[in-house]
Amino acid sequence: MYRPSSLARFVILYATLYSAFGVVSPFLPAYFGDRGLTAQQIALVIGLGTVVRLVSGPLIGRLADRRRAWRKTLSVCAAGAGVLALGYLLVGGFGPVLLVGLIQSVLLAPLAPIADAMALSASLSTVGKRFEYGWVRGSGSAAFIVGSVAAGQVAASLGLVVSIWLNALLLSIAAFAALLVPNISAEADLHAERTRDLRQLLRIRAFRRLLLVGAIVLGSHALHDTFAVIRWRDAGISTATASLLWSEAVIAEVVVFLVVGPPLLHRLGPANAAMLAAGAAVVRWAILGATTQIAALAVVEPLHGLTFAFFHLASMQLIGTTVPSPLAATAQAIYGTLAVGSSTALLTLASGSLYTGLDGQAFWVMAILCAGAIPLARRMTR
Repeated sequence: MYRPSSLARFVILYATLYSAFGVVSPFLPAYFGDRGLTAQQIALVIGLGTVVRLVSGPLIGRLADRRRAWRKTLSVCAAGAGVLALGYLLVGGFGPVLLVGLIQSVLLAPLAPIADAMALSASLSTVGKRFEYGWVRGSGSAAFIVGSVAAGQVAASLGLVVSIWLNALLLSIAAFAALLVPNISAEADLHAERTRDLRQLLRIRAFRRLLLVGAIVLGSHALHDTFAVIRWRDAGISTATASLLWSEAVIAEVVVFLVVGPPLLHRLGPANAAMLAAGAAVVRWAILGATTQIAALAVVEPLHGLTFAFFHLASMQLIGTTVPSPLAATAQAIYGTLAVGSSTALLTLASGSLYTGLDGQAFWVMAILCAGAIPLARRMTR
């Protein structure tokens, strides 16, 4: 009987998981509005959900590590999140929607970190045919785009409720796909026992430095994600053109994950790759702060491939080569959910005041932050 390769199974998992995110992420706030929530209530549901994820992601990741049940934990959380998605169809009003949102956030938080831990372990394994982690993650980014576009087209005729149904369906498929991928290959029991202590993870100097650099470089995207389109529209750029500029960034992300990033990362190593990403962020934010000329924006928006995707690849390689596998899911959750997630949330809140006071020049603050991250990135692997 034909058995798909590890790469094929991970591509299926990431395609279903990230398309599940894509079909609902752009439309969930509007769906909440249709259910009678005010703008403040919508912000509170999403904001509190983010806070819950910062806590539940590391906790569930730690539980998966301790029980060595990465595959089962991923499957159970994906299935549970799919069931909770259907809860949005049954409730109305702020209180019930908030309750469903908080519970679903608990289950959504560990999905990407645990999937990354498993895919990274398989990509570095000496058993079977090896593959690049970027190929898997790139398939997820592409699936997110396809899911968003497809859901938008279908919702135009059937209503936003279709995005909830699609989210539940795709999460359920992802739960099944999670059972088919290889589990993390843990080291010998004695070594595993020595690394069960969370303090062992935080003693790894390279990991501590990665948390700081990742929080700065990836967190700096908060201002762009919140206010870039607003700034462009205020400058007279049409919504259609702004959409094309945004699409440039996403396409560059996919290209770096699938094609450019893996060989370049092998050539540079994670520290130099992180420096390149931080330097690209300095250029990107400085130009966005200096001008709204479409030609300049069209040149710098593809730098997203370096500032996000290439930095993510460097981070995954560093985690994969420095963190013991019994702590893999914990490390992914602390890095992606706690460090980067907290930084993004804080810088998103700060972006409001920065943009109000500085207008487009607020991007220069992010450029300065990323400039400070360059020497830190240089010492990441030391």
